[in-house]
Amino acid sequence: MLSRAVLLSAAKKPAALVLARGASSQPAERPKRPEHGGKVRLGFLPEEWFTFFYNKTGVTGPYVFGAGLLTYLCSKEIYIMEHEYYNGLSLAIMVVFAVKKFGPSMASYLDKEVDKIENEWKESRENSIQQLSQAIEDEKKEQWRAEGQTMLMQAKKENVALQLEAAYRERAMNAYREVKKRLDYQVERQNVDRRISQKHMVDWIVNNVVKSITPDQEKENLNKCIADLGALAARSK
Repeated sequence: MLSRAVLLSAAKKPAALVLARGASSQPAERPKRPEHGGKVRLGFLPEEWFTFFYNKTGVTGPYVFGAGLLTYLCSKEIYIMEHEYYNGLSLAIMVVFAVKKFGPSMASYLDKEVDKIENEWKESRENSIQQLSQAIEDEKKEQWRAEGQTMLMQAKKENVALQLEAAYRERAMNAYREVKKRLDYQVERQNVDRRISQKHMVDWIVNNVVKSITPDQEKENLNKCIADLGALAARSK
């Protein structure tokens, strides 16, 4: 245990300095914790503390330094072995026994729980990825359908244009037929008027000619016709 003087001297440090050190030592982004800790010796001393002395003091340097440090702390009564020391020693022995006895089973159980949670997270992540992939595929299908709708609308526009063209041609043909009927009617009417006029003129001329012939001329023409028929008959013999 540390002596009361050391505890009092440590308690007198300003709290602002401690807070400043804590704020300055806290990193902006916490690094990821490794899954397994580093190597240790004697159950709690890191391997790096021993390798630090190898270049200077050799292999026995860390042990000599530790023994000398403990001897110095105990001889100067910085570390006092009072009743709390033995309580702490007993507690440490119990902790070591519990770690050796129940540590592997507890570690296995905790590893299983960690694996279970990790698998759940992984499954959730895979489900999210699958859902997002399906959403992307659905979006691509919708885009493809939208392109198909564009082509369908273009085809419908062309179909409507063809229908309008057919209706225009049909109406143009109807107009042509109606105009042709009217023109044929006018031509036929003119032909009928011409025939009637010709017939009327012929009848008028014939009637006037008949009226201009006297009975004597008619009798003379009749005798001449008979004479001509007789001459024709005599020639034929």
